Amino acid sequence: MTTTRSHDARLNFRLSREVKERVERAARISGQSVSDFAASALARCADDILERQNVIRLADADRDFFLALLDADAEPSETDRAAAAHYMGEQRAAAERRR
Repeated sequence: MTTTRSHDARLNFRLSREVKERVERAARISGQSVSDFAASALARCADDILERQNVIRLADADRDFFLALLDADAEPSETDRAAAAHYMGEQRAAAERRR
């Protein structure tokens, strides 16, 4: 299956000569053009960072505490409801900024 991707955006930046030479060497070893190598490496790095941003890691004790709260039959307090409303407002505002 062949996929054609549109390359219609640009990034321009400067590198040290040493980094440029390492990138060129790695691209040759990978059998890619420097542009394709750099674009795929940048995309991979960006994906890794964004994935880490979306993952919440908890210590075992924190996880157990969180799960116990989820299992509890207690109704949310006014503070809980206010925090949830604030969070949802922040999420809506962030979504609007991305548009």
